Amino acid sequence: MKPALSFQEGPKPLSWQEFPHGDYLRSDIERKIDRWLPRMFGYHMLKLGNLSGELNTSKSTIKHQVCVAESGPFTGVIADIDELPFYEHSVDACILSHCLEYHSDPHHILREAHRTLIPGGYMVITGFNPFSLCGLAQLLPFSGQKLPWTGRFFTPARVKDWLNLLGFEIVSDERFIYSSLARGNRLSRFAPWRRFTKQYLKPMGSVYMLVARKRVAPLTPIKPKWHARPQFAPVKGAGLRQTSKQHRERDS
Repeated sequence: MKPALSFQEGPKPLSWQEFPHGDYLRSDIERKIDRWLPRMFGYHMLKLGNLSGELNTSKSTIKHQVCVAESGPFTGVIADIDELPFYEHSVDACILSHCLEYHSDPHHILREAHRTLIPGGYMVITGFNPFSLCGLAQLLPFSGQKLPWTGRFFTPARVKDWLNLLGFEIVSDERFIYSSLARGNRLSRFAPWRRFTKQYLKPMGSVYMLVARKRVAPLTPIKPKWHARPQFAPVKGAGLRQTSKQHRERDS
């Protein structure tokens, strides 16, 4: 198992165009996220990373949407996504699209997102699945310094463990795009294989999407109601002796 913390970073994608079939990848992720956007309510949404900023989330009822990333055409706040310049419990939803793979400390990114989210806020995470055709292509010699294989692919199960430790509830876990996403790979050529894997090998989707919700802690602890026991009034020994003496005098 690869360690989560790493100080060796490869090239980071600044746009979907840098990925093979980037437009296809972005449109499919948008289609998956669109089903969850109407369920997210509030005032502020964060998009972490340039890739998240390019996603079209206009179907969301949250109107104030800010992209936090390096300088780019969609960036609203220039900052490191693992050191967010926002107050605690100030954000209603957070989108991290392919962020964890290309940063040195994905744990810290999730902790910062957890810190800024309000109780009950949503987090949407997308990433590359290592147990897929795209993940297997990472083992080939040509993929050493090429996107998307320059990042560290984490399994969805491992990311869910991180979220559970932070106190999130996993609402949804989806896999999609059954292709290696290689640049010379024509997606239409492998349509029968994609249909087969989608039907019989669903966990092998090249892209996963996790939807998590921050658990709400009760404001006041609920204490059990202790019922008062009835007072026990023991009969005194002297009274017993006096009663037996009265019985003897009456019988005589």
